Amino acid sequence: MPLGTSLFLFAVGAILRFAVADSVPDIKLSAIGLILMIVGVVGMVISFFTMTLWSRDRRGEVVRERRVVERDPYERRVVERDPYA
Repeated sequence: MPLGTSLFLFAVGAILRFAVADSVPDIKLSAIGLILMIVGVVGMVISFFTMTLWSRDRRGEVVRERRVVERDPYERRVVERDPYA
Protein backbone atom coordinates (compact mmCIF):
# COMPACT_ATOMS: atom_id res chain seq x y z
CA MET A 1 0.00 0.00 0.00
CA PRO A 2 1.59 3.30 -1.02
CA LEU A 3 2.27 5.96 1.56
CA GLY A 4 -0.33 8.37 0.14
CA THR A 5 -3.09 5.79 0.41
CA SER A 6 -2.15 5.10 4.02
CA LEU A 7 -2.26 8.79 4.87
CA PHE A 8 -5.63 9.12 3.15
CA LEU A 9 -7.09 6.17 5.08
CA PHE A 10 -5.78 7.57 8.35
CA ALA A 11 -7.26 11.02 7.62
CA VAL A 12 -10.67 9.64 6.66
CA GLY A 13 -10.65 7.43 9.75
CA ALA A 14 -9.78 10.37 11.99
CA ILE A 15 -12.60 12.42 10.47
CA LEU A 16 -15.10 9.61 11.02
CA ARG A 17 -13.84 8.98 14.54
CA PHE A 18 -13.62 12.50 15.90
CA ALA A 19 -15.48 14.95 13.63
CA VAL A 20 -18.67 13.25 12.51
CA ALA A 21 -21.56 13.64 14.96
CA ASP A 22 -24.25 12.06 12.81
CA SER A 23 -25.38 8.53 13.39
CA VAL A 24 -26.50 5.80 11.06
CA PRO A 25 -28.80 3.10 12.42
CA ASP A 26 -26.92 -0.15 13.23
CA ILE A 27 -23.56 1.34 12.10
CA LYS A 28 -21.03 2.94 14.43
CA LEU A 29 -19.09 5.49 12.42
CA SER A 30 -16.57 5.90 15.22
CA ALA A 31 -15.73 2.18 15.03
CA ILE A 32 -15.30 2.38 11.25
CA GLY A 33 -13.08 5.42 11.75
CA LEU A 34 -10.93 3.56 14.26
CA ILE A 35 -10.55 0.61 11.89
CA LEU A 36 -9.52 2.92 9.04
CA MET A 37 -6.99 4.64 11.27
CA ILE A 38 -5.46 1.30 12.29
CA VAL A 39 -5.28 0.15 8.66
CA GLY A 40 -3.67 3.47 7.72
CA VAL A 41 -0.99 3.16 10.43
CA VAL A 42 -0.21 -0.45 9.45
CA GLY A 43 0.03 0.61 5.80
CA MET A 44 2.42 3.43 6.72
CA VAL A 45 4.68 1.06 8.64
CA ILE A 46 4.76 -1.38 5.72
CA SER A 47 5.40 1.47 3.27
CA PHE A 48 8.32 2.83 5.30
CA PHE A 49 9.75 -0.68 5.65
CA THR A 50 9.60 -1.39 1.90
CA MET A 51 10.94 2.08 1.02
CA THR A 52 14.01 1.59 3.20
CA LEU A 53 14.69 -1.87 1.77
CA TRP A 54 14.35 -0.74 -1.84
CA SER A 55 16.36 2.44 -1.39
CA ARG A 56 19.27 0.48 0.11
CA ASP A 57 19.25 -1.96 -2.83
CA ARG A 58 19.00 0.79 -5.44
CA ARG A 59 22.00 2.67 -4.09
CA GLY A 60 24.08 -0.50 -3.90
CA GLU A 61 24.67 -0.17 -0.19
CA VAL A 62 24.43 -3.83 0.53
CA VAL A 63 26.39 -4.47 3.69
CA ARG A 64 29.32 -6.72 3.02
CA GLU A 65 32.31 -7.69 5.07
CA ARG A 66 35.40 -5.77 4.04
CA ARG A 67 38.92 -6.70 4.93
CA VAL A 68 41.87 -4.38 4.81
CA VAL A 69 45.07 -6.02 3.66
CA GLU A 70 48.26 -4.11 4.33
CA ARG A 71 50.97 -4.50 1.73
CA ASP A 72 54.64 -3.81 1.93
CA PRO A 73 55.24 -0.55 0.02
CA TYR A 74 58.63 -1.84 -1.16
CA GLU A 75 57.28 -5.10 -2.51
CA ARG A 76 57.73 -5.44 -6.27
CA ARG A 77 55.66 -7.68 -8.43
CA VAL A 78 57.23 -8.94 -11.63
CA VAL A 79 55.05 -10.58 -14.21
CA GLU A 80 56.86 -12.34 -17.02
CA ARG A 81 54.99 -12.92 -20.23
CA ASP A 82 55.94 -14.81 -23.31
CA PRO A 83 55.72 -12.34 -26.20
CA TYR A 84 55.06 -15.22 -28.66
CA ALA A 85 52.20 -16.81 -26.73
